[in-house]
Amino acid sequence: MRIIQISDTHLSPGKVHFADNWAPLAGWIAEQRPDLVIHTGDVTVDGADVEEDLRYSAELMHGLGVRFRAVPGNHDVGDAGNDRQPVGEERLRRWRTHFGPDRWVEDVEDYRLVGFDAMLLGSGEREEARQADWLDAVMNDAGGRHIAWFLHRPLFLDSPVEADTGYWSMKPQPRARLLELVRRHSVVLVASGHLHKAHDFLNDGTRYIWAPASSFLVGSTIQPPMPGDKWLGAVVYEIDRTLIEAKIIEVPGLSTHWIDDVAEEVYPRPDN
Repeated sequence: MRIIQISDTHLSPGKVHFADNWAPLAGWIAEQRPDLVIHTGDVTVDGADVEEDLRYSAELMHGLGVRFRAVPGNHDVGDAGNDRQPVGEERLRRWRTHFGPDRWVEDVEDYRLVGFDAMLLGSGEREEARQADWLDAVMNDAGGRHIAWFLHRPLFLDSPVEADTGYWSMKPQPRARLLELVRRHSVVLVASGHLHKAHDFLNDGTRYIWAPASSFLVGSTIQPPMPGDKWLGAVVYEIDRTLIEAKIIEVPGLSTHWIDDVAEEVYPRPDN
């Protein structure tokens, strides 16, 4: 089975700064003939506040003509503890209307693929507790399958025991619980997006993949130093019974945009 992971497309009918990258990405996906596409969030520019962004982006995803699954990013449903766009029931309802569940399971050969909503973690929302119970259940019920996770925000940048990195990775408390699950169930893969960087590494026997964005790169004026490479692309997975192969690909034809150049247009500060 061939699976393609894409991430951080940042699509919108109103803010078209990165729109030119959708056609070459969609064309490349068609050439790859995948069985499944997984989007690891920030599908939209601002679906957290603009429902039309969600509707439009879901229409483009369906237009791929390939079955897909998606998990939300902070720009899709808001974020835990965010003053301006906190994740909550109404934002989650809008996501589910257009994209379906924000957590899901796919059993493929000897693998269980688990997608879940990283934006809920640390929120204190009722859905956070429900998701935690659900995650325990689907891990315990894996039936001996290898487990791979797909979520938007990575668990950590440099080390599982690093301090709070703010916007960029999981907060230490929810991270600790997830890492305990990773160890207990021998999770073989944790695939994420969010950072607009490509990175593939092992930590304590688990493979971590940061999928590159297809929309834009983030310069040093906004993003602090961290591992990974700054280029645009996607990830191709090949699953053959007990084996999974993964390769990060630079997708041809994508234009190199830098968010630093248009940040105030795309994501203006509240006082502007």
